[in-house]
This record gives sequence, C-alpha cells and structure tokens, in this order.
Amino acid sequence: MDLTSLGAVGYRADGKSDVLLVLAHGAGAGQQHPFMTAVAKGFATRGVDVVTFDFPYMRERRKIPDKAPVLERAFTEIVTAARQWSSATRCFIGGKSMGGRMATHLGAAHLDGLSGIIVFGYPLHPPGKPEQLRVAHLGSIAVPVLIIQGERDAFGTPQELKLPLETMTAKVTLHVVAKGDHSLAVSGRPRDQVLNDVLDVAAAWMRA
Repeated sequence: MDLTSLGAVGYRADGKSDVLLVLAHGAGAGQQHPFMTAVAKGFATRGVDVVTFDFPYMRERRKIPDKAPVLERAFTEIVTAARQWSSATRCFIGGKSMGGRMATHLGAAHLDGLSGIIVFGYPLHPPGKPEQLRVAHLGSIAVPVLIIQGERDAFGTPQELKLPLETMTAKVTLHVVAKGDHSLAVSGRPRDQVLNDVLDVAAAWMRA
C-alpha cells in the first residue's frame, strides 16, 4: 500500500536524502498537530525525508488510543510504505511521547533494517505515578536511541530516566531541554527557537 491510501503524509527533503524518518504522534493529537508538522517540515529542510501518519484510533476519531499491538502493527505498516516512497537507504523511526514509546517497542522487536530511534519526550510513567514505569522492553533494543527530554517533564524527568537508560545495552543519547516540559516548551523562550535547536541536534545525530 502507498502512503496516500494509508492516510500518511510524506515530506520530501530539500535535495537528495539518504535518511528517512517515520514519525508517530502522541496520544492526544494526530499528525496535523502543529508540533508534528513543524518537526516534519523542519527535518525536511535539514535534508531528511519524513513520513507522518495517524494511528487507527485517531483516523476513526476515537479518543482512547488502541492497545499496543494495534499501534505497533499500524506503525510497521507505515514504515514499509515509507521505505517504498523514499529512496533513502537509512531508516529511522520515532515520535512524540506515546508515538516515541511505540517506536521503542518496534526497536525492541528488532524491526528489520532499522538505523535508530528518536523520541521526543519519553513517557516514562503517567504524571504523578512514578511507580508505573514503562521500561520492561528497553533492554531488548539493539539500535542507537536518541531521547530528547524536557528537564521538567511530568512524564519523567531526565534524572528519572537515568537509571533505566543505564541498564540498556544499546547506545543511548539523552539530550536535555533546559526548563522544558513534556511538549519541550520552555517558558520565556520562543517555541521556534527551542524546536530549531532540538532539530539541529537530532539531524546531526542521525547523520553521525
């Protein structure tokens, strides 16, 4: 199936790209959320082919996300279509919050041909429930991982992430957004400025 039939959107890189990123949305907003479109367009201007999509519950306008196996299947289907759409030879997956966590699920399941994973705000635990950690699968990931986490993220601070990440055998890079929240917003700093800094880091990481 192609991207259009799956409701996905492709953002072509400025110039020929050898890097593809398939990007999943968070639990509460789909691929047309301003954060998602800004990230996709920002990566495209940095020479990365990007594909975004909506999970089934979002396409069907349901508020409650599907169970993990459904999300994982949908994500995998989009990755297959995205690889046919893009001529890039290196494929990365990632996402915002829940979408990023699903990317780590695919990484733990050893998705074929994966070069790495990027997570914008890893949802380590529900807000106010630090005992409900979402880390059991992390040790199974073999590809490099970049986690971009706000210093004040209510779903898990960089300090809270430190111990789980130290137990992983994969190479993990944790980039902290000073004073950032779960959406990587920083009080007193323009949103575009923060996002540009983050995208520069992520684009350089993929090329490295």
